[in-house]
Amino acid sequence: MANDPKSLADALLEQHVQHEMAALKGSKVRKDLRREVAELYRLGGEITLSRAVSPEQINGVIHRIVVDLDLHGGIPELAAEMASKVVSAPVQKETALKDILSREQAAAFVEEFLQMRHQRERLISEVLAHPVYQELVSNLVYHGLVNYLYEDNLISRKVPGVGSAMKFGKKWANKAVPGIDEQFEKRIKTWLSESLPGLLQRSEEFLQNALSDDELRDTIMAAWNGVEDRTLADLQEGVGDLELNEFVVLGYEFWLRFRETEFFEGCYKAVVDHLFEKYGDQALTEILQEIGVTEEVIATELDTFVEPVLDLLREEGYMEAALRRRLEPFYHSAAAQKVLSGD
Repeated sequence: MANDPKSLADALLEQHVQHEMAALKGSKVRKDLRREVAELYRLGGEITLSRAVSPEQINGVIHRIVVDLDLHGGIPELAAEMASKVVSAPVQKETALKDILSREQAAAFVEEFLQMRHQRERLISEVLAHPVYQELVSNLVYHGLVNYLYEDNLISRKVPGVGSAMKFGKKWANKAVPGIDEQFEKRIKTWLSESLPGLLQRSEEFLQNALSDDELRDTIMAAWNGVEDRTLADLQEGVGDLELNEFVVLGYEFWLRFRETEFFEGCYKAVVDHLFEKYGDQALTEILQEIGVTEEVIATELDTFVEPVLDLLREEGYMEAALRRRLEPFYHSAAAQKVLSGD
């Protein structure tokens, strides 16, 4: 009976399972993991990125996970809850803006912004060319001129009775010559229509000259001086949970639409193409080292997570069951039985 191939197979299976269970815990598993990380890191020095994976595979993963993945409604709800917790966290009242962004860093951002002079000039031109701005200028000039002529000019203010006389004269003239106000308004508006392009051009010239690098730098940094000592909670005053939730929902809805656009597809494909153009012929280990992922970094993170996870799987009985599912087919196979029988 002791030499029965099936009994021997069962005994070997049991010993093999127990051996693997012992190897997958404590210092033993940590030692084995570090050895395998070292071997894989060495092997990564011989395998290039293009050999390991293709651009099509990476693009496929992005499309399936980022574009096609069905995002349920619980995601924006969870995001809103998390955002609310962050905004209401005690650290918000204890942290000043300057603790997050130093004055030197803010100044550096300003200097970079000032380098974009062409974009700034273009923005000013486009704002001033907008119909809403043109309407604003036209209305301001019109009402200012009318108010000055009838109420605020020097003569009507300095000479007693002149202002009242002008207003009386206006009323009398309207009775004597019906439509005079309409004619007056029409002439002013005609003049404004003819003068508006020149007014807008002078406005643009003024703004382009007034918004010099020095003026902008001084203005922005003066504003920074007024807020750098304020806490993040102060700066967020007025933004409640409702407003925050609305922003999260709007961002979520934007993302659902944006991820399906040709623009987004073109962007991520351009990034992947560049990645392979630059690193395709480089060894995987070289790429990891270039971004700061060393062998020690990998081993440390595995030490942090693998052992607790294996302990949990052992406690739940999953590990032993998985080992048996893996090993039993071999020990019960005809080939194993044949070896054990000595044939």
